[in-house]
This record gives sequence, structure tokens and C-alpha cells, in this order.
Amino acid sequence: MSAYTCVYRGGLLENRHRVFIAVVGPQGHLLAHSGPPEWTAPLRSTAKPFQALALYLSGAVQRFGLTPAEIALSCASHDGTPAHVALAAQYLKKIGLGPEHLACGVHLPFDPEARRALQRSGEAASPLHNNCSGKHAGMLATALALGVSPHGYEKPEHPVQQLILQTLRELSGHPQIPHAVDGCSVPTFALPLASAARMFALLAQPEAAPPRYREGLEGVFAAMRQHPEWVAGPRSIDTVLMQKVPGLVAKRGADGYYGMALRSSRWGPIGVALKVESGSNEAREPMVVRLLEELGALSPEEALPWRRPALKNVRGLEVGHLEAQLELHWTGQPA
Repeated sequence: MSAYTCVYRGGLLENRHRVFIAVVGPQGHLLAHSGPPEWTAPLRSTAKPFQALALYLSGAVQRFGLTPAEIALSCASHDGTPAHVALAAQYLKKIGLGPEHLACGVHLPFDPEARRALQRSGEAASPLHNNCSGKHAGMLATALALGVSPHGYEKPEHPVQQLILQTLRELSGHPQIPHAVDGCSVPTFALPLASAARMFALLAQPEAAPPRYREGLEGVFAAMRQHPEWVAGPRSIDTVLMQKVPGLVAKRGADGYYGMALRSSRWGPIGVALKVESGSNEAREPMVVRLLEELGALSPEEALPWRRPALKNVRGLEVGHLEAQLELHWTGQPA
């Protein structure tokens, strides 16, 4: 059984990106897969919904009166629109800190219109434009709620990161989780796809998780569902899919990673983890759409730009397209 996103130039196959997939239920049972479900890779930003659980475990949600919008931004890889930047600034002001406390670094907005507007203005990008600024604001809030210094909150030994590591250990069932440094300087954790998918299944069904995590899992799921616009942006796949698919939480990560929690399916609540072996984000999107169709969550008639995206040259001429080819190995039966 295999999953590939194929790149066609004209009618010719030019590239083929292998994709590994695991579909898992809340009890950890593997329902379907393509490629080895034990394939291990860093979750990157796909881990953000679980990193945000520290806001609940530390008491930061209550202490600062965090809103669902701010919790959604804590889970976001946002596009850096003016609205995202304003909410990140408001979030920091609420906890008594500023952009200078963010350790995420600076990059231009992902959103093309926001990027062009910023460049035309002559204003420099700030850490608020970083797609991870909401996550970092949440980590700063967690440090304050824990009663520890926020200085160095991004380092693996800091209590904030230790709390997040313990969370992933308990939700994934892995006592030892290797980590490296993510693009925004915090730890990124590596798990087998099936274990990452199980965490998303627990996001879909919090009552199956250990009791101390249930409030946070339900809060994160509700916030992302209520405010998908804060999780990515108006033209980004996460936001659009959550707007179109009932009961879905979707989260992209760098280098071709993707995670989804689907509250209702033929198998009950399920979690999905997906990784493009080559790391191509362009190859990821068609497979995400194709997989949701295979799971019965999305109609093939739904108009989406990622189903068969055009390949264009530097003049803007359409010279080919990308297309997902999916064959899953099913190990579970519908509930």
C-alpha cells in the first residue's frame, strides 16, 4: 500500500513524493496506514495543540483570563496578517510582557498580501509577525503561571519545556522522546507517526485521555474549532478545512508534516499524522485533501485549490499539476 504526491509537467511525471500516514483511534489502535506507522520524524509545528496544554496545566488560562481566540493563537502557525499581529501584541500585553520577550525570531508574514504591504510600508518585520508568536506568548504565560522566570523559556531544561515534554510522554505513551531545535528555537519532539496520530485522536476524544489533560484537550479543540482564522489564515489549508469539515481540527507543521483530529467518522473519533518523506509542503496539501476524502470527511465535489494545484513557471503559465495517489492498508473496521 502506498501514498505518493505526483508532480506532472505537462503529461510527464517529473517528481514523486512518498507520503507516510497513520490513522489511529483514541485507545491507540491502528486503523489504517501507508508506509511504516512507526516512521519517526519531528512533529514541528504540528505539536502546537499539545504544547498549548501547558496553559491549562499551569493555570495560565485562569490566571490571565485567556480567551478562546488567544488559545487558538497559541496553537497557530499564523500567516502574519495585521489581525494576527494585533492579537499577538494584545496577548503579550495581557500577561505584562512585550515583543522583546519573544525568542521565536523574525520572518516576513506568510500571507502574500500582508508581506507586500509590510514591504511597501518600509516597516521592518518584528517577532510578532513570526508564525509562532502566539505559541511563544503562551509559553511566556505558562512560565509566569508556574512562578518561574520567563528568561530562557525556550531552552529544553526550562520548566515550561519540561512540562510540555512530560505532556507528550503521557499522551503518546513514549517515556523517552528525542528532541532537536525547531525553527523558532524551542524543542521539537520526534515520535512515531502512529503515536502522534494517537495524540490527535485524544484531541478528538478527550475523555479517553488521562484525567489531568481532559480539560485542556477539550479547551484546545473548542478554541481551534471556534477560531480557525487565528490558527493559520484566510487562504491557508488549516483554516479552510476547519471551516468546511465539521468536527475537524487540522494543524500543519514544517517540512511536510500534518496532523488532524476528526471527532466523527465511521470509526468514531480518530487522529491522523502524515509526513511527506521529502519534506515538501507543496506535496503535502493534495494528500491531506485526498486523505479526508478517503476517510469520508470531505466530498470530492468540494472546490479546494489544494486538490490538484497547478504547477506554474516564472511567467505564471500553467505547465503542469500536482496530484495525490493514495492506497491505504486498513487494519480496523468501522465502529
